Amino acid sequence: MPNRLAHETSPYLLQHADNPVDWWPWSAEAFEAARKRNVPVLLSVGYSSCHWCHVMAHESFEDQETADYLNAHFVSVKVDREERPDVDAVYMEAVQAATGQGGWPMTVFLTPDAEPFYFGTYFPPTPRSGMPAFRQVLEGVRSAWTDRRDEVADVAGKIVRDLAGREISYGGTEAPGEQELAQALLGLTREYDEQRGGFAGAPKFPPSMVIEFLLRHHARTGAEGALQMAQDTCERMARGGIYDQLGGGFARYSVDRDWVVPHFEKMLYDNALLCRAYAHLWRATGSELARRVALETADFMVRELRTDEGGFASALDADSDDGTGKHVEGAYYVWTPQQLCDVLGDDDAELAARYFGVTEEGTFEYGSSVLQLPQQDGLFDAEKITSIRERLLRQRGTRPAPGRDDKIVAAWNGLAVAALAETGAYFDRPDLVDAALGAADLLVRLHLDDHARLARTSKDGKVGANAGVLEDYADVAEGFLALASVTGEGVWLDFAGFLLDHVLARFTDEESGALYDTAADAEQLIRRPQDPTDNAAPSGWTAAAGALLSYAALTGAEPHRIAAERALGVVKALGPRVPRFIGWGLAVAEANLDGPREVAIVGPSLDDRATKTLHRTALLATAPGAVVAVGTPESDEFPLLADRPLQQGEPAAYVCRNFTCDAPTTDPSRLKAALSS
Repeated sequence: MPNRLAHETSPYLLQHADNPVDWWPWSAEAFEAARKRNVPVLLSVGYSSCHWCHVMAHESFEDQETADYLNAHFVSVKVDREERPDVDAVYMEAVQAATGQGGWPMTVFLTPDAEPFYFGTYFPPTPRSGMPAFRQVLEGVRSAWTDRRDEVADVAGKIVRDLAGREISYGGTEAPGEQELAQALLGLTREYDEQRGGFAGAPKFPPSMVIEFLLRHHARTGAEGALQMAQDTCERMARGGIYDQLGGGFARYSVDRDWVVPHFEKMLYDNALLCRAYAHLWRATGSELARRVALETADFMVRELRTDEGGFASALDADSDDGTGKHVEGAYYVWTPQQLCDVLGDDDAELAARYFGVTEEGTFEYGSSVLQLPQQDGLFDAEKITSIRERLLRQRGTRPAPGRDDKIVAAWNGLAVAALAETGAYFDRPDLVDAALGAADLLVRLHLDDHARLARTSKDGKVGANAGVLEDYADVAEGFLALASVTGEGVWLDFAGFLLDHVLARFTDEESGALYDTAADAEQLIRRPQDPTDNAAPSGWTAAAGALLSYAALTGAEPHRIAAERALGVVKALGPRVPRFIGWGLAVAEANLDGPREVAIVGPSLDDRATKTLHRTALLATAPGAVVAVGTPESDEFPLLADRPLQQGEPAAYVCRNFTCDAPTTDPSRLKAALSS
């Protein structure tokens, strides 16, 4: 018989709806039930494409004996971290503070007042590698709750007090200057892996936000080392197994330092951020590899993640059926030499094995290999390789596909809108811009209410109950601003303004300018979460700073400009010390230091050829964070277009920076020079 999760919209929660565990969703009613029964709460947090979440579910939550024990002695609450990032952040902070590490599944035991007193991540069904069995943990917690309640209360109270005392060292309200950004670059240089690209050791994550900072720093200062780190890292990732050499798109991370073996789940946010980073790398260098990867990644998102409603699904699972009914990580993506022969024949299989680095020993499990593009001497017949790739992709399509999490997350769709709008504009792919418009339209129709408040998620056209957090407001605004610049449709600027007004009113500390991850009127947890550092995507704090800065440049809105600069104070404090974990904040600081430049393109119509040429030139500018408005002289859609006439009847470009404007120009080459100096 299904449990309470059967009524939820989250695919992750629905995966647990048939567990014998009597799960509750996160709710006041769950904690009230614990209070009435006088039992502790088991909080289990995960997400649908999390491999070890599935493992623990199969081993423990699907086990009747374990479920009976849980049901008798606990109230069990299951949370999708992607739907409730605020709940996840608060208790993950407690887990990391107590144990020095964290991850998912996250297992936390709480009092009926939601105060944590015991923590962990994955627990096996039997003792293993120094880990206690899950049943042992449950029995130990029950014993402590029954026999040592005062001690439990003391521990819980101390943890909550400690969390309350962990306020961010904000560092003031002054934005970083030349010195801090140079120190950040030096710090990244020290952590850079010269042999393999990327930063630090295994596991290795795609440093999307750091790449954006490096590209902007190079554009502003000409620092060749910054460009080299960005370029080499992007090439190594694109040649590695972390990149899907057949279907495009990136896996979550590499388990090794060489980008060979990925953790195979594919997340929307990674692919949106990397699509945009590779498009920006092409813009800076003209790299053919960057162009190919940007387009293939965009096509992957549209082909495999777009939902019937026009939004983008959250993720593809790492695991899939290996053909025997058993779910195995990477089964959809890996190849053996024999499998190549079965599809291609002996001669082409030998060529494919050399080209993609497939060996008899294998680079993954059981003699299988993850496809790569290893550096090697000799030339390959491009036509033959294209044929091989198409045949392998066609055959792969007959394998059981990984599961898809169809949940629409507002923030991640905002990132996808920005990436697809810009990639479509750069490479003359109006279909990609249309895909961005479709997702933006869904966000407005379904996720925005009459007061421009955002819902965090939706699924199958049904909006979820959870309120948007700061990253939702910031990333959706970022997407709308990119769409406004690409399409010339000022309505997207208006929608971005509505969202950013909420950021100022409901997420910003008036006194310090600091930002919170949840709104002032959101559900009150044991702590109001606040984290300026990047994780898998830009922090809500720095994403908001970037969107506020761009909006101010497009509109002249002084409160938004001031809020952006005050928010960048934390980047001044953290950038020189931990640059790898605040890459987007550093990228925004580069834009702030450069102006950012404001470009107004006026023409008789948006379809006019000369107007389009000036518009494209402006979009391809590498000036950090430059904003672009395009329209007719009489248009009132963009404040930046006000009082900008044609020049002798010709389309013209106006470039302003730091309250100073260049003379208008009708010459694309002069515009390009003005935006690259």
